[in-house]
Amino acid sequence: MDDTNHNHLSRRERQIMDALYRRGRATAMEVLGELPDPPSYTAIRTLLRILEDKGHVRHTQEGARYVYAPRVSRERARRSVLENVVRNFFDGSREKLMAALIDGGAGKLSPEEIQNFSELIERAKKEGR
Repeated sequence: MDDTNHNHLSRRERQIMDALYRRGRATAMEVLGELPDPPSYTAIRTLLRILEDKGHVRHTQEGARYVYAPRVSRERARRSVLENVVRNFFDGSREKLMAALIDGGAGKLSPEEIQNFSELIERAKKEGR
């Protein structure tokens, strides 16, 4: 599956994927119960089929029920989306992304977040990344 596909999900498809990541695996009815302002059961089934066609989910059959699960881990999907953001909005520069975060592009950093960034940078230096 092409990981860049994670960048092209509708709001509702992302909500469904979030529900599947939270639960690990779920039936259409269970997904329906996880969504804010949920559409009809038929719409959920259709969206799950579309997500399966796009390669984001897979299903197994348990009796008369289909049980859906993500095809890739949440971490792998996050990396794919982040790589796309860096490439498209920061000219491929992770440094520009970090500068935007530190300079308040996403709100003011807390002292704890600054400490965590520092620790991540130190670890990356030690590991030669």
